[in-house]
Amino acid sequence: MGTARVAIVTSDMGFTHDVDLPLVVAGLRAQGLEAEAVAWDADSVAWGDFHLAVIRSTWDYAGRLDEFLTWADATSRLTRLANPAPLVRWNSDKRYLLELAERGVPVVPTRVLEPGDPCHASDFAHPHGVVVKPTVSVAARDTARYEPGRTADATAHARALLAQGRAVMVQPYLRRIAEGERALVFVGGTFSHALRKGEVLTEPGVIDNSREPHPDLVEHCPSEAELAIAQAALAALPSTDAPLFARVDLALDDTGSPVLMELELIEPHLFLDTTAPGLKSLVEAVAAQARLTAR
Repeated sequence: MGTARVAIVTSDMGFTHDVDLPLVVAGLRAQGLEAEAVAWDADSVAWGDFHLAVIRSTWDYAGRLDEFLTWADATSRLTRLANPAPLVRWNSDKRYLLELAERGVPVVPTRVLEPGDPCHASDFAHPHGVVVKPTVSVAARDTARYEPGRTADATAHARALLAQGRAVMVQPYLRRIAEGERALVFVGGTFSHALRKGEVLTEPGVIDNSREPHPDLVEHCPSEAELAIAQAALAALPSTDAPLFARVDLALDDTGSPVLMELELIEPHLFLDTTAPGLKSLVEAVAAQARLTAR
C-alpha cells in the first residue's frame, strides 16, 4: 500500500478564513499521509491522484451551486468524496428540512415559497415575527428576521428573492434563540463535541451579509433531548452510511424543547481550533478512510 493522498477541499475564501484548514492538513501529515489544501475550482487539479477528497471550506458554493454540484459529481467519479456527492446535492438546498420533518424529526416550522407562488403579507404573520431566507445560502446570507407587524417588510424581502428565481423559506422567529444556538458536531456518526453560539440575527429587519456567523462561542454540553434529535436527524438521512462529518444546529422552541434549525453536511465550520479531541477525531476518521481507499 502506497502513502494515502488526501485533498482537503477549500476555496479562496477558505484559504483566507478557515482556521481549521492548516490544523487538519498538519494533523494528517503527522499521521503519515500526504495531505494538501486544494480549492475546489482550481485549474488543472488531478483529483484522481488523491485517494480521498474531503470537502471542508467551499464557502462560495451557494452562489455557484450548479457549478459546484457538477464538480462534486465529476470528482466523485475520480476519487472518494466526503461527504458523498448525492448527500452534498441533497443538503445543498434547505428544502431538506421539509423531508426531515416528514420523517419525524422535530424541525423549526418551515414554509417554502417557490418562484411564481403567490406571496402575500398573511404568509408572514406570526405573533413572534418571522425569519426570511433563501433555501440556498451559507452563513445567513440574504437572511433577516422581522418583528410582528412588519409583514410588509418581510413580504418585500421574500418577493425580491423570488424575483431573482430563488426559493424562499419562512420560519417563525424562535424567541429563545437568545439563549444560544447549539451546534453539535458528529464524526463518522458519533458525537464529537458541541458549542453554543450567540444570536446571529440581532437586528430585526436588517440584511447584513458581513455579520459574524458564529458569535460568542462557548463550549456546550448537550442535553439528552438535544443528542436524541441530532441522532434522529442523522438517522433520517437519505444514505445508508453515516457522513464523515456533520454539524447539527439546534435551538429551543417556546416550550424549551430543542428543534432542528439546520443539518450541515457540506462545508460546516467544525470549530476544531477549540477542541483538540475533536480535531483528533476528524483527522483519524479521514486517515482511516484514505488508507482504506489506498489499499
